[in-house]
Formats: sequence, structure tokens, C-alpha cells
Amino acid sequence: MSAETSAAVPGQFTRRRLQFRAWRGRRPFWAGLYVMLGGFPIMYFPYAHIKFGQLTVAMATTAGAGSLIIGVLLVVLGLTLWFQQHVRVFAGVAAILLALVSLPVSNFGGFVIGFLLSLFGGAMAVAWAPDKSAGRAAAPAGDDGAPGDAGSGTDHGVQGSNDLSGTIPANGANGRHSAG
Repeated sequence: MSAETSAAVPGQFTRRRLQFRAWRGRRPFWAGLYVMLGGFPIMYFPYAHIKFGQLTVAMATTAGAGSLIIGVLLVVLGLTLWFQQHVRVFAGVAAILLALVSLPVSNFGGFVIGFLLSLFGGAMAVAWAPDKSAGRAAAPAGDDGAPGDAGSGTDHGVQGSNDLSGTIPANGANGRHSAG
């Protein structure tokens, strides 16, 4: 390959893969996937009829409706983790609690498979934190965030045009609203 050879333009598949990778990186993707995958065995096994040769084993229990509700809620929480990542702590704690409730309600939490997947996914959701480097990259070039930096035209690292509350110390409001 010489210096005059242009780089190949990425194809449609490569572009979509990179877009999906970027989308996946901005949210607790794997936590949502594990929570959703944990919901399926919890809601499936109480209604399943498993055959072992000529023997049919019916897993139907009196708590079949409870199992269905727990499973559907876990799937919804998994989707919530994907598309509403700002409620990740609530969704993670709710997934952990639903996984624990599924132990006595739904055939030991979908034969422990659904329980473990939901528990692990909920813990991952609670532990996930958004990338802080994305917020720093959007900061202005001359602002280092140092307190009292009078040279950059800001006070305490906050620009006056970005403050919509009117409570920055620079304008004397100091968190109190003045009448009049």
C-alpha cells in the first residue's frame, strides 16, 4: 500500500456496527440484556410442559400469574435500562428485588437460571456509571475549572450564560431568591 492509496470507505455493515458500539457504550447495555434474559425463564417455566420420553412434567403452579408478572416486569426493566439509562439505579434495585421475589413465587426463580441472570444484571445496573470523559470533552478550551479563575470570564468554573437558575455566587443571589 503506497501513500497515494486512499483508505477504503467503511461499508454499511461496518458503519452500523460502529454506531451500535457507540450506542451500547453510553448505557448499561449488558445489565439490561441480563435482566431481560432473566425474565424469560421466570415467566416461561410455570407454563411449560417438559417431556422426558413418554413422561410429561407440567410445571404449572398456583403462582403462574405472579411468575408472568415478575417476568414481564423484568423484561420491561431491561428495556428501561437500555432506553432510559438515567433511572439505572432504580431499575437495578427493582430487578434485584424481583429476582429475590421470584425464588418462592416462580419455581425457584426459573430454576435458578432467571434468578441469577436478573440478580447479576441488576447488580451491574446499580454499579454502572456513565463515562465522565464525554463531559470533559465538551468543556471550553480555556476553562480549567479552577475556582476563582477571573481570567476566563467565569466564576467558580460556571459560565453565566449556562446558569439558568440565577443562583451562582457571582450575582450575589447565593441560592436565595430575592423578591422585588
